Amino acid sequence: MGRVLRKLHAHDLPTRLARSERLYRSMLVQRQKLIAKFKPSTGDIALFPPQDVPPWPPYTAWDFFPPSYNCPHEVDRLGTLGSGGQWVCGASRLTTKPDCTIYSFGSTSETSFEAAILQNTHSCQVFAYDANGASFGTQIAELAPGRAHFSPFALAKKDAHGTGAVPKRYTLESLMALNGHEYIDVLRLDLEGAEFEVLTALVKPYVGNTRKALPFGQLLIQIHLWETAFPQVLAFFETLEAAGLRPFWCEYNLLYQRQNKGTSDLAEYSFLNTRGSNVFIQNE
Repeated sequence: MGRVLRKLHAHDLPTRLARSERLYRSMLVQRQKLIAKFKPSTGDIALFPPQDVPPWPPYTAWDFFPPSYNCPHEVDRLGTLGSGGQWVCGASRLTTKPDCTIYSFGSTSETSFEAAILQNTHSCQVFAYDANGASFGTQIAELAPGRAHFSPFALAKKDAHGTGAVPKRYTLESLMALNGHEYIDVLRLDLEGAEFEVLTALVKPYVGNTRKALPFGQLLIQIHLWETAFPQVLAFFETLEAAGLRPFWCEYNLLYQRQNKGTSDLAEYSFLNTRGSNVFIQNE
């Protein structure tokens, strides 16, 4: 009887999550082997080594950070194909969630992701911020009056929103307090390179503390490797991992690569928060 029960529950949510964690930790071992293969010091590793440097082919920076954690639900692209859409794990779990909350930063020029959230859920509230814009497009307002909220603020590692602050800057904690929120289901970030300092500061209090979960269920982020070095990128990913975030999807920005003479230093990553009791990792 015990064997039968174990077989019946072999694919339940906790089992799938545990299996994904084991696979991910195996990848972390492979990462260290890849680092050791090319250079004894991480400071000597180039993000994108020249093509004529042996052995060939060598690697790109992205090879060290594969999205090898398996989402335990469906993976769906919300928004347009090409630039703008986002890959989400278990979006169906938000369809009827009564207190569904989405935060999106850097979203005035392309809002197909936010529009898809509003179209495919019954009560999700979308809070969007972009210091370079004035409002949502009319499409968003017409889709869900009362469920779409926009403010021309910037996300920062420290608050700066007093008199004369242009643009006004808020930490995520401050914005959540301003809105009366304790939890965000999906957090989307496009910070044009500022993600390294902003997100590192945000997750630092949660690093290594398995009893304290980040206040969001998923992180969808565009990572820009502009003016960075491998140690900074490695530390960034290791900080996110130490806070319980696991990448389950990645999409390299090939449009940017084509327009910029072959550079490949932009990628969209989707992370699942594997700590706490968010809607994506708990049984319904």
